[in-house]
Formats: sequence, C-alpha cells, structure tokens
Amino acid sequence: MPPYAPLRPPSPAIDMSTPLPLTAQNLHKAYNGKPALKGVDLRLHAGEMLALLGPNGAGKSTLLQVLTGLFSPDQGNIVVMGHDMQRHPSRALASLGVVFQQTALDMDLTVMANLLFHTDLHGLPRTTARQRIAGGLAAMGLDDQARAVVRSLSGGNRRKVELVRALLHEPAVLLMDEATVGLDPASRQHLLDQVRSLCHTRGMAVLWATHLIEEARVADRLLLLHQGTVRFDGSIEAFMSAAEGPDFQTEVLRQLERGA
Repeated sequence: MPPYAPLRPPSPAIDMSTPLPLTAQNLHKAYNGKPALKGVDLRLHAGEMLALLGPNGAGKSTLLQVLTGLFSPDQGNIVVMGHDMQRHPSRALASLGVVFQQTALDMDLTVMANLLFHTDLHGLPRTTARQRIAGGLAAMGLDDQARAVVRSLSGGNRRKVELVRALLHEPAVLLMDEATVGLDPASRQHLLDQVRSLCHTRGMAVLWATHLIEEARVADRLLLLHQGTVRFDGSIEAFMSAAEGPDFQTEVLRQLERGA
C-alpha cells in the first residue's frame, strides 16, 4: 500500500466553502541535529475532528508544539484562519485553543482564578468572561466547583477545567495533545464526547493527538505520524482495512497496542 491513502469525502458537518481553519505545509523540526518532523503537511476543516495517531516518539508532541507557537519550525509554514504563524503570530494564536498533555493550571489557585487569568490574557471584559466561565463549567457539570482549589480536583475534573479554559475565547481550532493521559475510562470517554460534540454544535476544527487507536476511531479522519513523517491520511476504516495484511500499518498497530 502507498504511504498516503486517498482522503474520503468530507462528512456533511465539514464546511468546504470557507478557508481552512488550519493548514501546515512542509514542516521540518530537528533537535541537536536529530530530525523530529520531516516534511509534515496537515489540513483541518471546520467541523472536522482529525485524530493524530502515532506511537510514542512519532513526533506528535513536536508537531503540537510547533502548531501552538511554542517552537518555530526549521522549515515550512503554518496558517490559522488565514493568518500566517510567523508573520502574524498573535492573530494566528488568538484562533487556537489548546489542552496540553501536562496540566497548565495553577494548582494552588481556584478554578475561577485560573479561568479569569486566561480571559484577562485574551482581553475579555469581566462581565463576558464570567458569563462564559459559568456556561462552560455548567456544560462540564462543574458549576459547583468554581471556588474549589484546582489541587483538590480529580484528574478528570482538572481536564474538564482545562477544556473550559481552552474554549473561553471561542477559538476556531482546538488542539488536544494526549489530553486523556492518566484518566480513567469513564473520564476519557466523557472528554471525547464533549470534544466531538464541539465539531457538530460549533463547527469547531479539532486536532486530537493520541497513541490510543480506540480514541482515533471516533474521529472523522486519521493522520498517522511515524518517525516524523506522515504515513497515512484517510479514514479510520481505510486504515484498519490496510492493516489486515503484513505491512507497515500492521506493525504500527502492534506498537500502539504495546504502548510503544
């Protein structure tokens, strides 16, 4: 099978009439001379959930770090809602919401203090900020936790708070970097359901990075990253069908199942 599979037609939820929320072309990134990304292309449509799948060390976290502006690519370009990341970083980043693998909450502040800090960074008026925070917490079943110190929350509830925070400035694109690591199955499924619904209710574009094949199954499309290179871009059905024989996809599936 060729390394790239043809894309399936977009689902009805995907709006093809407007500019893509996120595109990346020919991304390269190396650390101390060792390549981490080698010519990665990516495109994400409004209303689409794209699973970024790959074993540990595939380059997923590096890709997310480059897409979020934490690091600059050695080569290539990123455009978010029509704004070039290198030329207009503040405009590009304003359209991104991010939930990182490692928590980025201040553990010793309350939930409300953490969320207000985020809305202040984005310049939201306090009245608007409090309305969005109340609505976000209620949607996650956390409306009674606003005054709780983050350290006192369970891992699942901390993730929910991080998702609320990522959505407060109403981004067009949501990036989820291994966001379910450490969560129990029920919390993982709830987070998946919440994010999936954002694609349908808000038309949000979601990039969900994971090394778990069961999480990738709920996405509209799958992008397989291996050793810094895109090796598959298509439907999960096409990927699983291709993985039935003794080929590259089969070996990657084995690595994923082993947690490699």
